[in-house]
Amino acid sequence: MSTTLIHNGRLIGADGVPAPGWVLIDGERIAACGTGEAAPAGADTCVDARGALILPGMIDAHVHFREPGLTHKATIASESRAAVLGGVTSYMEMPNTVPPTTTLRAVADKQAIAARDSAANYAFFLGASETNIGEIAALDPREIPGVKLFIGSSTGNMAVNSPEALEAVFSTARVPVMVHAEDDSIIAANAAAAREKYGNDVPVGEHPSIRSAEACLSAAKRAISLAKAHGRRLHIAHLTTAAETELIRGEELVTAEATPLHLLFDSGDYAALGSRIKVNPAVKSRADREALRAAVADGRIAAIGSDHAPHLADEKRGGSLKAASGAPSVQFALPVLLGLFPPAIVQARYSAAPAALFDIRHRGAIAPGNYADIVLVDECAPYTVGDADSASPCGWTPFAGVSLRHRVRDVWVNGTLTVSDGRLTGLTGAKPLRFDRPADPEKTA
Repeated sequence: MSTTLIHNGRLIGADGVPAPGWVLIDGERIAACGTGEAAPAGADTCVDARGALILPGMIDAHVHFREPGLTHKATIASESRAAVLGGVTSYMEMPNTVPPTTTLRAVADKQAIAARDSAANYAFFLGASETNIGEIAALDPREIPGVKLFIGSSTGNMAVNSPEALEAVFSTARVPVMVHAEDDSIIAANAAAAREKYGNDVPVGEHPSIRSAEACLSAAKRAISLAKAHGRRLHIAHLTTAAETELIRGEELVTAEATPLHLLFDSGDYAALGSRIKVNPAVKSRADREALRAAVADGRIAAIGSDHAPHLADEKRGGSLKAASGAPSVQFALPVLLGLFPPAIVQARYSAAPAALFDIRHRGAIAPGNYADIVLVDECAPYTVGDADSASPCGWTPFAGVSLRHRVRDVWVNGTLTVSDGRLTGLTGAKPLRFDRPADPEKTA
């Protein structure tokens, strides 16, 4: 196996401060790493990091890559390449495709596509439905990261609302349950009031009033109650409100995620950006945004996921009730986050935490024996993102017009240089993610 020495870079130290350091890759794994200028000699290839941050590959536990069935928007091939261009070396993909990923056969079909096409390491959530408890009971927890449960409808209309089905999901799941938490009854009442006021052309700025903070809080409370009643691990996707950050405080079984889009924008941005930032749950007030940032900083929000969800530009036309909800985010998530938080927090929330929460061994940290998923990030002069920079076939980004000061330069996936100087190399070392759990956790001694 060949060896690669990355030197003259900066590693995040135990104190959270970047310090001079180096990493030695041997085949697929990290052989050694250290601080200071000295490094082992004799590597087959030497890479001068030129002062760049050396980070573990980001692990994005929340992406929508649209395949199968929605490949006019995106594919596993296209979006995994957008991911590695953004320093994301592993992803866990959501089930609201066509058909929805609510059977183990559908999961296997996606795994086969990814084995052929993916540029990043991959895994696929099994979606919950009103009728697939048998599939949830039969899943192998070593191969599937979790069960995705929509308490509230979003793209794909996979909502599970009956009390019986919700109880069954939480009583059966042997893996973390990731919940999209919005209350459909509250949303329906808010939408009816908006139609009464505006007719069918409801302005997009009304989106946070329709998919309101009350709707999020109601569903989150329901999910937490179910998790506690059944002793199950709950991960609440894309928090958007200050109230939710307080709701999860001190809950041992409950963790949560925030997205770069909700951390960067607030409801005042609808006037300029319109449906570009129309996502579910909605971007809400500035006070909510500031509460999310504080919760990421102090660890109440354990993880960050991009909720990458591309739509064609034509599908984003219309107001609050017509434009598709979702935005492509994975390519620029890391540079955006590095503009909001110190590198140590970004590394912890977007790499280490997903690895820990979903039981992924040997990823999420620069450490000997771990897989060599490594990202070099340059701090640079400010530059402005444009739609033309998007690698996704949808051809736009919600971050167009945003000024950034970090660029992803080089990316290794399991020791294979997949991005060099900001460009894809055409090589990939991608693998299926495996989860460090017994086949039947209920029988664990």
